[in-house]
Amino acid sequence: MLGPTSHVDTFTRDHLPPQEEWPEFLLEGFDYPDHLNAAVELTDAMVAKGFGDHTALIGNGRRRTYKELSDWTNRLAHALVENYGVKPGHRVLIRSANNPAMVACWLAATKAGAVVVNTMPMLRAGELAKIVDKAEVSLALCDTRLMEEMIVCAKDSRFLKQVVSFDGTANHDAELDRIALDKSVVFEAVHTGRDDVALLGFTSGTTGIPKATMHFHRDLLAIADGYAREVLGVTPDDIFVGSPPLAFTFGLGGLAIFPLRFGAAATLLEHATPANMVEIIEKYKATISFTAPTAYRAMMKAMDNGADLSSLRVAISAGETLPGPVFEEWTAKTGKPILDGIGATEMLHIFISNRFEDRKPASTGKPVGGYEARIVNDDMQEVPRGTIGRLAVRGPTGCRYMADSRQRDYVRDGWNLTGDAFYQDEDGFFHFAARSDDMIITAGYNIAGPEVEAALISHPEVAECAVVGAPDQERGQIVEAYVVLISGVSADDATIKRLQDHVKATIAPYKYPRSVKFLDNLPKTATGKIQRFRLRSEN
Repeated sequence: MLGPTSHVDTFTRDHLPPQEEWPEFLLEGFDYPDHLNAAVELTDAMVAKGFGDHTALIGNGRRRTYKELSDWTNRLAHALVENYGVKPGHRVLIRSANNPAMVACWLAATKAGAVVVNTMPMLRAGELAKIVDKAEVSLALCDTRLMEEMIVCAKDSRFLKQVVSFDGTANHDAELDRIALDKSVVFEAVHTGRDDVALLGFTSGTTGIPKATMHFHRDLLAIADGYAREVLGVTPDDIFVGSPPLAFTFGLGGLAIFPLRFGAAATLLEHATPANMVEIIEKYKATISFTAPTAYRAMMKAMDNGADLSSLRVAISAGETLPGPVFEEWTAKTGKPILDGIGATEMLHIFISNRFEDRKPASTGKPVGGYEARIVNDDMQEVPRGTIGRLAVRGPTGCRYMADSRQRDYVRDGWNLTGDAFYQDEDGFFHFAARSDDMIITAGYNIAGPEVEAALISHPEVAECAVVGAPDQERGQIVEAYVVLISGVSADDATIKRLQDHVKATIAPYKYPRSVKFLDNLPKTATGKIQRFRLRSEN
């Protein structure tokens, strides 16, 4: 049964899936009071515990203590409520790269009882519009440097009425910052229910109507009190660094929730290239790193040139499976553990992971405390060890799609079906085999082939196209497009560049096809359906 709500605007609770379609939640050991505000637990409560003078966030040339973060977010919360009319339950979209101001805006909106939708800076107006429409977002907070696409999105929106700028740099000289400047550093946060929705996480790479995953206040703390406490053993001495966008739940957990829950510090990079990661690790003596295997390969190359990564006590790999050779090379070169794991936006964060003292190359590990996992067939029957099947998982977090019939596909018999094909070995370790759907996983990003196809087909020189994932040593996979051109267009490098540039201008640039191949005809069934498996077999 759902606990009490403090939402005045009940949109998210009204659009939860029917409870009979929910997964079974295993909440033993994850007991929280009826009323709980996750943002208060990560700021004001930490100050009350004596962490006020400890560094909380590092970014854009500044360190901010827990007391400074608490004061800052309280001022912003006052501004949101008093100047922009935010009510408990309103959806607030945030558009920014990874920086302390984005974290502060997320915490402030959460304190005000809002339901936050964090978005990546690379999204275009059309992609933002789908999110705004799905969540009926009325207010967007946007880094001044990223306002253009947000304004275009708002121009024709039925729902988005206010776009407010904040300064993502250290200057704090934008509309929201100026209004917040004179506000009190004391704010009575909304006593949200532990089962009130705090966050809508939109699944990356979705095509058509996007899927919004719904996460409660208790969920935000459960991932820290589970994975971060049990697997990582986070202490106040830890300093986090990572590349995942805060707009991804993987990044929000690893670069905000986990450090702030335990009095640790997070270093935030707007451009988290491997070179920048190395620089930050060396400068601030970071201890916990979150990134994809591709970045770890580049970081090891930097070590060959004299980089000092000795401060790291653990490297967390996720976003794509960690190849055995990378595991072996990292361990040999650094002497430090690299822990592969798997998470999902639907599950909020990592639910299967290797451990410091219990890890295996080319393995995803074992279930995190509080979670159960099994490999099942299409009838939900568990299959023998060593047999590839569908990964099913349940625990303290789980899938709740907002107003979406696809809930019934993801949850069956109380289990979350992640869409991954796995097998479990005789030692109990889980091993990734493949994605079960058409998602392309490249350098930690999930990209839906149909979305790239839609962008390509909108180019006047493209007659037909199909997009698949092609194996790539550096990125795991790359987006590969097979294109049939209209008559008279040359199948040459210049055309490839035009098509790639068109995709970059139409959807988020990272989704563009790195490989483009031209065909006279696409392989199809008798009914006209494109046979993408035949294109994959070309690789």
